[in-house]
Amino acid sequence: MGKENFVEQIADIEKDFPQWYTDVVLKTKLVDYGPVKGTMVIRPYGYAIWENIQKELDSRFKATGHENAYFPLLIPMSYFTKEAEHVEGFAPEVAVVTHAGGEELAEPLAVRPTSETIFGNMYSKWIQSYRDLPVLINQWANVMRWEKTTRPFLRTSEFLWQEGHTAHATEEEAVEETMKMLAVYKEFAENVLAIPVICGRKTEKEKFAGAVATYGMEAMMKDGKSLQSGTSHYLGQNFSKAFDIKFLDKDGAQKHAYTTSWGVSTRLIGALIMAHGDQRGLVLPPKVAPVQAVIVPIAAKKGGVVEKCQEVKALLEKAGVRTVLDDTDNSPGWKFNEWEMKGVPVRIEIGPRDIEAGKALLFRRDTLEKVECGLADVAKEVANLLQTIQVDMLDSARKRRDERIVYAKDMDGILKGVEGGNFVKAGWCGCRECEDKIKAQTAATSRVFAEGETSDKCAVCGKKAKHTVIFARAY
Repeated sequence: MGKENFVEQIADIEKDFPQWYTDVVLKTKLVDYGPVKGTMVIRPYGYAIWENIQKELDSRFKATGHENAYFPLLIPMSYFTKEAEHVEGFAPEVAVVTHAGGEELAEPLAVRPTSETIFGNMYSKWIQSYRDLPVLINQWANVMRWEKTTRPFLRTSEFLWQEGHTAHATEEEAVEETMKMLAVYKEFAENVLAIPVICGRKTEKEKFAGAVATYGMEAMMKDGKSLQSGTSHYLGQNFSKAFDIKFLDKDGAQKHAYTTSWGVSTRLIGALIMAHGDQRGLVLPPKVAPVQAVIVPIAAKKGGVVEKCQEVKALLEKAGVRTVLDDTDNSPGWKFNEWEMKGVPVRIEIGPRDIEAGKALLFRRDTLEKVECGLADVAKEVANLLQTIQVDMLDSARKRRDERIVYAKDMDGILKGVEGGNFVKAGWCGCRECEDKIKAQTAATSRVFAEGETSDKCAVCGKKAKHTVIFARAY
């Protein structure tokens, strides 16, 4: 099958980005649709990416003193009513269990949309003294939010995530934790996912229900839209007062703890696809790619070719490179197309002439460039190339994003900016009415405050600006 015909199976990324996305996630076998509306089956190739994300993040959480635990999926509905803003924010998305074992339950149970309430309940039991603080717990789990409009990875009724929940003796410690975990996410996004992100505080309208302050991590997709890729919430004493999380402090006084929560989800896989993908399919950064290098034998039936490929595979695996030898009976051209679509960072081509010359041909998925290397040095060359690709992918994505950050002085400027596929920085007076007008007239929402930048006037009403905000259309 020719390359031209092969990529025709994927919609044109320039003409129909949403369809391109759907085609890519299905044809690369990352996911399939589940039998219940809005659910997805994460297939092995997609789950392998998630496992690599988990591994990288989990090591960072543990390095910052956090421990993993697991909390129940079902939460008494009465817990949600204890924090008024929280229940109001999540009520439309909550799935409720009313019957079990053939009988109606005495109290309905929520299928967790998030776990602040059940953590709060347990922390109120476990925390008695300042000596019990801080409590630094993370859980890897699934959650359910009954979404009206769904798309694999980006917004589904059930998804996988991690959620950190911490309790502290002082406001200063809790704020420090909130910002520390935001920094952990940023470092991970940039150095592992090769996605440059803008971090900052959310407006009151966009903050997490029940939080004092929410900090978001925004990533630009190739169509210029923003994807909220992670959040860190300072919850103050809102949940500790609702759930009576008290401790006896050093001064002998009973005090309420200060809490935080923070999380990222399988939405990050959607971010990978839309931040790096191209017309041929996925382009995966080496650190999370399930397969980092694929070996394709050329004229495989000729003596010694497959054996040499097996030798090279063993050398690569010894060097820690996740490697596949594609010795199926498909044509080399078919294999090239297949592995390019799957986004494998490096392809290694070895044929009789290469063996005779003592060389191999390396193909970079990110730039589509080919380079020769000596067969004796292939493991070292591929390992170095993977490091180069990782850095280059971040640099390329950052350059692309920075070129698409524009400034606007008025509503017309915001509209033109977002229609052109940009992030737009504009002044805002802090008034909710002006924020709502921007969304109504441009379909853009406030993403995060642009820290350290000052604008003279609000782009909507013309009054003195209190903040500079990044506006964008978002997933």
